[in-house]
Amino acid sequence: MTARLKATLVAAILFALPALAPAADPAYASTYRAPASGPVLIRNATVLDGNGQRLDGADVLMREGRIVAVGAGLQAGDASVVDGQGKWVTPGIIDVHSHLGVYPSPGATAHSDGNEITSPVTAQVWAEHGVWPQDPGFGAALAGGVTTMMVLPGSANLIGGRGVVLRNVAATTMQEMKYPGAPHSVKMACGENPKRVYGGRGQSPMTRMGNLAGYRAAFAEAQAYRRKWDAYDASQSSSGGRAKKGEPAAEPPARDLRMDTLADVLRGEITVQIHCYRADEMALMLDLAKEFGFKIAAFHHGVEAYKLADRLAEENVCGALWADWWGFKMEAYDGIQENIALVDRPENGCAIVHSDSSEGIQRLNQEAAKVMARGERVGLSLPPERAIRWLTSNAARAIGIADSTGSLDKGKRADVVVWNGNPFSVYAQAERVYLDGALVYDRKDRARQPVTDFMLGQEVAP
Repeated sequence: MTARLKATLVAAILFALPALAPAADPAYASTYRAPASGPVLIRNATVLDGNGQRLDGADVLMREGRIVAVGAGLQAGDASVVDGQGKWVTPGIIDVHSHLGVYPSPGATAHSDGNEITSPVTAQVWAEHGVWPQDPGFGAALAGGVTTMMVLPGSANLIGGRGVVLRNVAATTMQEMKYPGAPHSVKMACGENPKRVYGGRGQSPMTRMGNLAGYRAAFAEAQAYRRKWDAYDASQSSSGGRAKKGEPAAEPPARDLRMDTLADVLRGEITVQIHCYRADEMALMLDLAKEFGFKIAAFHHGVEAYKLADRLAEENVCGALWADWWGFKMEAYDGIQENIALVDRPENGCAIVHSDSSEGIQRLNQEAAKVMARGERVGLSLPPERAIRWLTSNAARAIGIADSTGSLDKGKRADVVVWNGNPFSVYAQAERVYLDGALVYDRKDRARQPVTDFMLGQEVAP
């Protein structure tokens, strides 16, 4: 065969082969782009850095969407200068338990997209597929200093589906809000909610016994599913994806969207967030996690978390809690107002103030102030530099984004709030909110305040 003929045949074969597809992007990938921003220097403010430090008379320099430096006497000739005299500066607030977008305003039945109650285990549903970016609640939360939130499904199910971390920016699509690189979460719920929802229909679970049996059955199924996929992936890796001569190509296991989520929980790729009130049930859930080999990131609501605060700290589990909600159902009966303060153990404690409310998210700083007051009444020292972590760095830790936000460390996202005074005062207001270094809210400039269709014609309170 001549060289020319050989080349012609090779070219013909290559032309006949289909082009290799590029590697697929993650499903429903983030298309978030940081808002345009110039360098900003906030001068001579009281700074709470989110790591437990308070700096008086300090400056904060932001450039290209990142924190450049925090300290005294910073210089940046090309930066816009903000006078921080008498102001306080903190990292942007992070809410780890929000339903904005899936239970948006106005509160109509047509807007109710948070609970897929068709089965006790709906791990296949994703909250992000129900988020409505035009929810006016996002703008109201921004006015309260909230720059990031984890939006979760509701708590009717044993396993209610995946949560999503969102940046608090005006957007048309959920993908434009989705926090780049943030892990998914899975929402679980103990106690009264699932047994009331399904027991009331004559279904399982009807009892707390049924709740635990339901979790165990789901994770046992997920273990078997994971083993099948791990074995298939290992065989493909060892063979380079090629079948042995004379043998058919290996078929992948049948895909199950419910099990996809739970298998990734077992692999440690999805954080576990559990709605759980009573201490005895939290202890059961910690044992469930040990039985199946996954890690719980946080217990949410947990009005009895104070009863096992030492164990939570030892096992590196956060408590995402309310300041003073209690008593509205039997499992919430034994709450105390010192709960968060007691969970905030000096050694590895991880206490968080969360909202679970479209109203509460607007004043998380005031909710934290309640905790400070109650804790100090029983002799605990809870200065502002400690309390701010309940809204910032601890929240970032529970979500899995502490490497990029939650504190004013050099190189982290420039999510910054300028307050008119001590943020834990009842008179505190967020005057300016920066997200990735861009001014996205200014209380004194109506042009820098979010507007949605449902707020048109309504006056915003000063």
